[in-house]
Amino acid sequence: MSSRHGIPIRGLMSAKTSPLFQGRFGRMFRSLRAATFGTTDAENVANLSALGKAMSADFDEPKDGKDEEESGIPALYTYLGQFIDHDITFDPASELQKFNDPDALVDFRTPRFDLDSLYGRGPSDSPYLYEWADTRFRGVKLLAGRPPRFDPQTGRQLDDPLARQDLPRNEQGRALVGDPRNDENIIISQLHLAFIKLHDRAVDLIGQLMGSDGQPLFSGRALFEETQRWVRWHYQWMVVHDFLPRICGQNVVSAILQHEDSPTGPTVQLEFYKPENEPFLPVEFSVAAFRFGHSMIRPFYDLNEIVTGVPIFAERPAGQPLPGAREHLGGFRPLPSEWTIDWSGFVPIDGSQPQLSRRINTKLAEPLFKLPAALNKTRDPLAVLNLRRGKALRLPTAQSVAAKMATVGITPLTEQELGIGNLGLDPAHAAALSANTPLWYYILMEAERRQDGKRLGELGGRIVAEVLIGLLHGDPTSYLRLAPTWKPPGKVGDRPIGRPGTITLADLLKFATR
Repeated sequence: MSSRHGIPIRGLMSAKTSPLFQGRFGRMFRSLRAATFGTTDAENVANLSALGKAMSADFDEPKDGKDEEESGIPALYTYLGQFIDHDITFDPASELQKFNDPDALVDFRTPRFDLDSLYGRGPSDSPYLYEWADTRFRGVKLLAGRPPRFDPQTGRQLDDPLARQDLPRNEQGRALVGDPRNDENIIISQLHLAFIKLHDRAVDLIGQLMGSDGQPLFSGRALFEETQRWVRWHYQWMVVHDFLPRICGQNVVSAILQHEDSPTGPTVQLEFYKPENEPFLPVEFSVAAFRFGHSMIRPFYDLNEIVTGVPIFAERPAGQPLPGAREHLGGFRPLPSEWTIDWSGFVPIDGSQPQLSRRINTKLAEPLFKLPAALNKTRDPLAVLNLRRGKALRLPTAQSVAAKMATVGITPLTEQELGIGNLGLDPAHAAALSANTPLWYYILMEAERRQDGKRLGELGGRIVAEVLIGLLHGDPTSYLRLAPTWKPPGKVGDRPIGRPGTITLADLLKFATR
């Protein structure tokens, strides 16, 4: 595993300046020219800023009943997308949301679904992620929770209800994880913790498997590697067969992953994402298509039956003290007591009715237009930052991408469907953007117009699905390459998990945390 991290790093600067570059980052549509939205830099900035500022939703109070702004997609899939993104990309030099100099970005992470955000470089190279006190599973289990606390008078260990309900942290409250971004909010940190528990629960059960000689089938390093494979393959299957159909539509997935029931396994049909050497991350995916999740973020979340209506951000009013620890979902701090997430409120578990994400559309929740200063020193709305980032990384216009993708029957949006003329923009701004539309805005509007915001449209869905399935197909350690006919068996040892032949995010969370 560590040898793969020794591959020479190639950065996004080359992807930006060379249309033929394929390294860790690259381009899906290398022949298309970079988009411009004005005749000067000042016009580009003004036009994109005007569009971004028009992408704000009205203030949305938490609702007890049906909410027309909801997509029907359970709320956790928003953050599963974030978790996936952190698994396939890593740039430790950038700010929290990569709002720094785009020319300096370098991807330090393998573009694979190998959960190196969870495992780091393994027990030898990342020992701080692993449990060493348990003599049976030393260096096999992942570390969860905080160190035990003891009574200073008696020396006895104290009961601690939060012992395994938070990520392991150092004395300053920073999480000990393979990717620091997985602690940037309470929901993503709790999801990361759930994957730690998934691994550890699987260790317990796989470690009980016995051979015909009455001895354990796996122990020590072999037990770690078998459990890691089990977790990775179930995660990969869930991404392809649960996440992608919800986000992109089953028709799009089936067009790429064909003949799944074939005796030799599926055929992968990639029309646009075609790595010539190693798999890479196209900027059309990372800077536009896979940022669809920003529009799905709710302004408030219920964590459990007790902790409800918590805003994603809390700003400090002028002259007022900092927001309290219980007033927002911001991360990089120990989990407050009673804040353990009940996953049945985020995904359907045992018939639960979870919170739902917002529709995928061009209207972002109000808090994303008032990001805390710690996340955004320029104080620009998130939509403006995304649009300007696409320009800085020389993305092509949406119209040129749509023309390329028309070869597989994808119908471009009309000018009326784009709706830029209805945003109340200055006519000059609207005219420039209608003819040359930013790819990120187009993908959100396609979902809004063609799928009622309940999933991505054909263009956006095709980009997302081709890249994620293509990365899996290009990974020599994935189930799709090593065992293309493999399907989740529905149990580990004698313990059921999901149904034979499939697995969902809800199945994994129920298995890991109950």
